[in-house]
Amino acid sequence: MSSSRFWKRAIVLLDMNAFFAGIEQRDDPSLRGRPVAVTNGTTGTCIITCSYEARARGVHTGMRLREALERCPDLIQRPARPERYAEVSRAIMQALHGVCPDLEIFSVDEAFVDVTRCQKLHGTPERIARLLKAAAVAASGVPCSVGLSGDKTTAKYAAKLHKPDGFTVIPPWEARAALREVPVTELCGINRGIGDFLAARGVITCGDMTRLPIGELARRFGNPGRRVWLMCQGLDSEPVRTDVPPPKSIGHGKVMPPDTRDPQVIRVYLLHMSEKVGARLRCHAMLAQVFFVGLATRDGWLADHYRCTTPTDDGRRIYRLARRLLDDQWRGQGLFQVQIRALDPRPADGQLGLFDAPAHGPGNAVMDAVNARYGEFTLAPATLLRRSDMPNVIAPSWKPFGHRETILHGFLQGRWKEHGGHGDTESTESTEGNV
Repeated sequence: MSSSRFWKRAIVLLDMNAFFAGIEQRDDPSLRGRPVAVTNGTTGTCIITCSYEARARGVHTGMRLREALERCPDLIQRPARPERYAEVSRAIMQALHGVCPDLEIFSVDEAFVDVTRCQKLHGTPERIARLLKAAAVAASGVPCSVGLSGDKTTAKYAAKLHKPDGFTVIPPWEARAALREVPVTELCGINRGIGDFLAARGVITCGDMTRLPIGELARRFGNPGRRVWLMCQGLDSEPVRTDVPPPKSIGHGKVMPPDTRDPQVIRVYLLHMSEKVGARLRCHAMLAQVFFVGLATRDGWLADHYRCTTPTDDGRRIYRLARRLLDDQWRGQGLFQVQIRALDPRPADGQLGLFDAPAHGPGNAVMDAVNARYGEFTLAPATLLRRSDMPNVIAPSWKPFGHRETILHGFLQGRWKEHGGHGDTESTESTEGNV
């Protein structure tokens, strides 16, 4: 069979190459062809991403800036501009949607497109994939790598085979053979836990999976286990999801200076995260009643769940819950991070009882209006003047609309986390779990 024919199912994965660094080089022509590293703010010490010129010199994502400068003394540091990256991403997704509407925004710089239905309109899957690639590059000015196959997992694997500016086709009828010698942990979604489970049963490569009954994976992991078995055969049935499910939780966290012991500093961090959670609940007309509060220590987490008497979106009420954890469990040990999450967000369209406390704190509407116009925390409790000045970044689950458009509220991916410095984290969980 030939890849020039129509396919029963055709999935494209587009991955923008060194996206943030590429935008910096596009916007500033003097950076083109030079090694560039993007950090979270001018004081950031951990590299979020870097250009391919820097990668050729041994620099990589997650590396400390000091080590990167030792390897590449002429490395150019640029502070991240998350609003700009989100703006370009929106343009890319809009351009892709114009080619084919069956689009799943996987992250700020990746998208799956199910082109199966577009074959009658645009031609073969390979032709459509090239149209999509051209649209993404035209919208962004940044190169991208494309993977095309008959399922999401194989398409994503194909996209990473040739970077930058790659174009890889693995026809569905060749997927099993193409994956045969690939380590199972190279496939997206197979984490270390599943990888160790499989290795203990002699499954190291995708080809080894044929010796393991699908039922054994299903008994241990349920439906996700069945999907893993099929993924390794190039038969992943997971559809391209064009909808965005409601969040299972909405949270924020921040990495603190190492070994923080000052109670006032800790309280500022807790208030900061409480206000961010409250503001985001209000932004999307949601309330929550149950909250997770956590403080990271060298020996693990001090954490608990707390319940408000009534659902709320008020940062001050959330902060009072957070103070309970500090007062009840903290014994002066050094802290490294704070986390606050609303665990049961729901639409704020219910009616309170006659004697229920109001969900909204006094002045929140005015504060939100001012901050929407002039910037986050333009109007805020005076205590937050002493908050960390590290800027916001983009959530891995970012979408250009709705509750996942979290650019103004900040997110630091776990792989970017600066364990020795300041940083924001923020999470939105989907109905399928943590993303």
